[in-house]
Amino acid sequence: MANVADISAIIKERIKNYDLEVKAATEGRVLSIADGIASVSGLEKTKLGELLVFSKNTFGMALNLEEDFIGVIIFGGYAHINEGDKVKKTGKIMEVPVGNELIGRIVNPLGEAVDGKSPIKTTKMRQTERIAPGIMTRQSVFEPLETGILSIDSMIPIGKGQRELIIGDRKTGKTAIAIDTILNQKGKNVKCVYVSIGQKNSSLANTVRKLAQGQAMKYTTIVSSNASDSDAMQYLAPYSAMAIAEEWMEQGEDVLIIFDDLSKHAVAYRSLSLLLRRPPGREAYPGDVFYLHSKLLERSAKLNKKYGNGSITALPIIETQAGDISAYIPTNVISITDGQIFLMSDAFNSGQRPAVDAGLSVSRVGSAAQSKLMKTVSSSLKLQLANYKEIKSFAEFSSDLDASTKAILDNGQKILELLKQPQFSPYPQEVQAIILFMINNKIIEKFSVEDTVAFKTALLMEIKTNPDFKNICKIFATKKVLEDVTAESLEKLLIRFIKKFNM
Repeated sequence: MANVADISAIIKERIKNYDLEVKAATEGRVLSIADGIASVSGLEKTKLGELLVFSKNTFGMALNLEEDFIGVIIFGGYAHINEGDKVKKTGKIMEVPVGNELIGRIVNPLGEAVDGKSPIKTTKMRQTERIAPGIMTRQSVFEPLETGILSIDSMIPIGKGQRELIIGDRKTGKTAIAIDTILNQKGKNVKCVYVSIGQKNSSLANTVRKLAQGQAMKYTTIVSSNASDSDAMQYLAPYSAMAIAEEWMEQGEDVLIIFDDLSKHAVAYRSLSLLLRRPPGREAYPGDVFYLHSKLLERSAKLNKKYGNGSITALPIIETQAGDISAYIPTNVISITDGQIFLMSDAFNSGQRPAVDAGLSVSRVGSAAQSKLMKTVSSSLKLQLANYKEIKSFAEFSSDLDASTKAILDNGQKILELLKQPQFSPYPQEVQAIILFMINNKIIEKFSVEDTVAFKTALLMEIKTNPDFKNICKIFATKKVLEDVTAESLEKLLIRFIKKFNM
């Protein structure tokens, strides 16, 4: 039988070993480090996405959990980190500060201010990766989120809680559509989050300036991970931004989030994955890049009344090459989203701006995200444009056109001119309704193709100054339906104005 001294010695030894085991589980060593990726040993029971601390308060995140070591992506500079350095666990999954304190600020993916202003003081933190809201917490998308862009609000309507892809080649106006949409949320109780991924610093500066000029920074947060930042920061940026947006959604608020752009996010992830020795798949992207974007975009939703009625509307941007929407990343994101706004290089270069392709663009939410007013006045627009496009392709092979064909071509040309819209000048829904009413009711037949641009300029000025037009705008804004009496008054008013214009 063991005596008391032996038992005491065994207990002391176990306590000593326990302390060593605890230390070993929370503190590891750097095995190797290169290109912003560290291999770390000795950290037992580390969770995927857990925040780790290196020397000089440098942070990293566990992204690969191997049998003998952990693959860690490092946020920020890593030149001071050497093999053999200590690494500590925090026990926390990667999180960022959230709350109203971030409104009007530019932050990096870690939630740190990068706009030269005072540090952001917020008491609330939120994990960057969370499970998307379940089906029982959601409701159908039914409220319109107006972009202020006539061609989009009429033919490709976006609803609060929808995911609508903006896709097109480089320099076709994708970011311009996103900025216009943010500007159009002024006074509509919609908070906005703009995520810059892999953009040039000069491009971000231009975006900030335009938003500031339109007083949009009063309700906008910018998450910046530009081309000069590491791949790890670019990878984290959209998840941090989504966490910021989710905080407001769960408080019952409406949020618009722009990802500019997910093509560069996929490239950053590919770099990290190959350095972590993950197997490449189609077009050298790892197979889980689809999961990467789907788990991000699924977090946008329209919550039901029980959960506060909040919403996140996501507008991811994807850059195509030579208009190839069937490439790997574009097809991935198209299959995740609820529709796409496709921008054409040829139309953009020929002066049709925004260069929206009405044929390839679609909103799977459709008229459910439109008011009764917009449904009524835009009902025939897509059909008229499709008819024009078809006739135009045949007319190129014929010089002798009959009167009805010429009428369709003239009508189509006028519609395209009316759909042109200057950048950073969104139209209120009432103004859109008047223009669409003219198209839907064939009132545009009463002026020539050559006069369309001048007519539209004069009409927009008349709507601002004429008391009769102002009264109709007021009716549209309050009732959001087209009543027969209002339609008759508007038609008479427009015909009277056209006669005056043609004099």
